[in-house]
Amino acid sequence: MKLRVGLIGLGEQWQTVHRPALRMLCERFDVRAIHCTVPKLAENAVTEFQADPVDGYQAMVNRDDIDAVLILEETWLGHLPALAACRAGKAIYWAAGLDFDPEGDANFRSCVEDSGVAFMASLPRRFAPATLRLKELIATQLGQPRLLFCHTRISSPDNQTEAQTRSQMRSELIELIDWCGYIVAGRCQSVMSANCLPSDPWDYRALSLRFQRSGKGPAVPLPASATKAWANPIAGASRAGTGASRTGGSRTGGSRTGKRGGASTGNRLAAARLGQTHGEETGSGTIGQAADASASHDWVTAQISCGNYIPAKWQEAIGFRPPAGLQVCCEHGVAFIDLPGTLVWFDEAGRHQESLEMESPVGEKMLSQFHRAVTSLVRNLGGLNDAFGAASILRASEQSSQEGRQISL
Repeated sequence: MKLRVGLIGLGEQWQTVHRPALRMLCERFDVRAIHCTVPKLAENAVTEFQADPVDGYQAMVNRDDIDAVLILEETWLGHLPALAACRAGKAIYWAAGLDFDPEGDANFRSCVEDSGVAFMASLPRRFAPATLRLKELIATQLGQPRLLFCHTRISSPDNQTEAQTRSQMRSELIELIDWCGYIVAGRCQSVMSANCLPSDPWDYRALSLRFQRSGKGPAVPLPASATKAWANPIAGASRAGTGASRTGGSRTGGSRTGKRGGASTGNRLAAARLGQTHGEETGSGTIGQAADASASHDWVTAQISCGNYIPAKWQEAIGFRPPAGLQVCCEHGVAFIDLPGTLVWFDEAGRHQESLEMESPVGEKMLSQFHRAVTSLVRNLGGLNDAFGAASILRASEQSSQEGRQISL
């Protein structure tokens, strides 16, 4: 199905993200109308996509030949174009900033939920090739995350107002919070911060989050002999003890082998206790099930910071030794991400470097996901809920700074 779309605003990422994506996905999207306040930019886009120029967003959303609107620029209109699209029954792709107020924008959220239209918030870090590859490595090589360090450095134009700087910083922090939650695949339980007071200058913000993972890893089937040992822990422990004493005594006569056997006995006893919980009733089980009890309460700490303290005219200083976009310490290794497509990770085998520049660009991935959301029979508002959830965490960090304590969520 080819979606007939209208563009509201073109924004800073038009040339690098959205324009190339719409060109590549011409079989899925048909740009019918464009509304942009920059005349020359609008003229070029109208000519390139053979679309109609439109004077206002109201005229855009009320057109019969429009199925969805792509809001690609943050303007003084705020949520008004999206609210108009909801009333007109048009699907919405929102790339106009994530500076949501959990309380002040509650009516906007309710309007989207009640309208029945598809809504997708732009979260480009989720769709970066390095992020998707990291999720694969967590499931196969690195193990579950333990610590995350997420630091970014941005720069605001000198003529930018304080309100615009505030919105830029808040949008960046909200996306970083969402990114960490996406990597962890868990729920944030608490937040703590010392410099997130709303009255402080918007030059630096840092907060510490504590996530709780679900603890449900991939289940690895056990062979039949191991299943019996897990299902009958007492007999398994007895056999382990007998084998250990025999190995440490008459066969080898060495104490080192006896210690090794004793360690094996302890491991089997520990496995037996887990087996009593998960395998005793059914007589069969999996490693993932046995470890579930101990892993269900694992915690992950995420350190997040965003700095806007270097003037825009100091371009050389802004790019000097930039921190890794994300550093993840896992059970079996550590990984470093530089967006969008560079991933370096370390494990017992050493260093591994992956360049993912040949993967599909982020813009294509996001618009393809939006196309699936619109054409699917199942409505998914996960992006909206996740963005508001991250905004609530940021609001809690401000409360933490005001009260000088950790805030439970």
